[in-house]
Amino acid sequence: MDWKSEITTAAERIKGHVQRTPVVTVQSGFGLAYPIQMKLEQLQHTGTFKARGAFNTLLSQNVPSAGLVAASGGNHGAAVAYAARQLGHKARIYVPEMAGPAKIALIRDAGADLVVVPGAYSDALDQALAYEADTGAMQIHAYDAPATVGGQGTVVYEWEDQGLNADTVLIAVGGGGLIAGAMAWLDGRRRVVAVEPETSCALHAALEAGDPVDVDVSGVAANALGAKRIGQICFDLAVSTGTETVLVSDEAITNAQRALWRDHRLLVEPAGATALAALMSGAYAPEPDEKVAVLLCGANIAPDPLQ
Repeated sequence: MDWKSEITTAAERIKGHVQRTPVVTVQSGFGLAYPIQMKLEQLQHTGTFKARGAFNTLLSQNVPSAGLVAASGGNHGAAVAYAARQLGHKARIYVPEMAGPAKIALIRDAGADLVVVPGAYSDALDQALAYEADTGAMQIHAYDAPATVGGQGTVVYEWEDQGLNADTVLIAVGGGGLIAGAMAWLDGRRRVVAVEPETSCALHAALEAGDPVDVDVSGVAANALGAKRIGQICFDLAVSTGTETVLVSDEAITNAQRALWRDHRLLVEPAGATALAALMSGAYAPEPDEKVAVLLCGANIAPDPLQ
């Protein structure tokens, strides 16, 4: 696939539908002895990058009269519900109970037909696939579809246009849609480091096994990064680009989450702090002259801190 063309086209397609999120450089902080650049994608519509993939999918395909269906740990469902409402489509979203009340409320407020499913994301996906088969609704996969990956790739496309100043970009990984878009756009021009929780590490397990495999998921970031199996698109791109993975503990993630609020008044959910956790914990240690950047990717904290 010509990913450069796919992502460039996606960027033009979704212009006006998504936010151009800001970039900041932190000269010192987080206990680090070097500056880092951060893109604040948690300021995107519905609090995550996922609005990009949702809009790209809906604007590039014909939506059937049966509408849309998606399974989500929370953030993808909110993005699909938001994009569907903005473009005048009906949507049914399946989420697992573990999505938590804040993300469930976000999807409901966006106007979708919401179904909460006992179990994990995989259980929600099973029901979404059954609904698709029964009704003819269009399935919008959370991470393993070209239109989704193309939309998510616009994050780093945009970042480079804003002056991305880094040799290495650290990105949190769940199912792999976001980092797949980054790997596809950068194509080896910069190092991409995949950061995963120790207890939800589908990409790390796949690279060790030589193919995507099922993993158990748990931990503080599981409702955003808890994919049971990495997407095939992400896996293939990780292999072709030689992308490395690092693992971080729940404690490291919550420490980074607190530091973002304490030092810079940035509220992010655990998944949004996971990439920074790799630097703060030493799971990833840059070389002395290496310039690093971190993508903050999610703001949907549970419970809602202002409720």
